[in-house]
Parts: sequence; structure tokens; C-alpha cells
Amino acid sequence: AYERLYQKLDSKGGENEVFRLARARERKTRDISTVRCIKDEDGRVLVEDAKVRDRWQGYFCKLFNGEDVDVSQHSEHLAREKSQNCKPDRPITREEVKEALRKMKSGKAVGPDNIPV
Repeated sequence: AYERLYQKLDSKGGENEVFRLARARERKTRDISTVRCIKDEDGRVLVEDAKVRDRWQGYFCKLFNGEDVDVSQHSEHLAREKSQNCKPDRPITREEVKEALRKMKSGKAVGPDNIPV
């Protein structure tokens, strides 16, 4: 198998093949949509798909249905947040707006406010 690979790499398209293989390998390690391993409640690493899936299911079940949350902590945080002054220290100047618009890339899709992001 290696001999065939070496012959392929020595051919005209060999350099392209090297880049294709490297890109495919990099993509495989970059895949963030798949969880390959997770720790269980005891700290052991789970790598089997079924066990990883079961651990996630148990985690979210406990998160959403399990332990009671102390609501008073959250309400104190919200009250503190509301009491803080959320207004800017000074008015936004026309020059600041122009500079921000100038820094925006052209040709981008617009958001819900019809301003390209």
C-alpha cells in the first residue's frame, strides 16, 4: 500500500495529492460538530459513541429537570444589573459612526436592520 502511495506521490499530480490528503486530515481533526469523548460523573473518559450519547442525555436531563436552582441568586443579579446605568458615558459622535461604517466590509449581506454586518 505504501509503495503504491509513493508512486502516486512521485507522479505529476503527486503534489496535489499531498495537499488533498493533508487538507482531509486537517478537516477530520477540526470537526467540531461531533463530540468524540466526554468524561462521566466519576471523571472517566468515555469514547464509545453510545456511551457519549448516553452521558449527554443524562447531563441535559439533570440540567433541565433535576436539581432545584436558587432563584434568589438570579433575581439579585438581575436587580443589580437593572440598577446600573446602561447609558453611554458620552454621546456617540457623527465621526465615530462614519469611522465604524468605513471599517465595515463591502458586499456583505444585510442584517434585519438593513445594515451589512
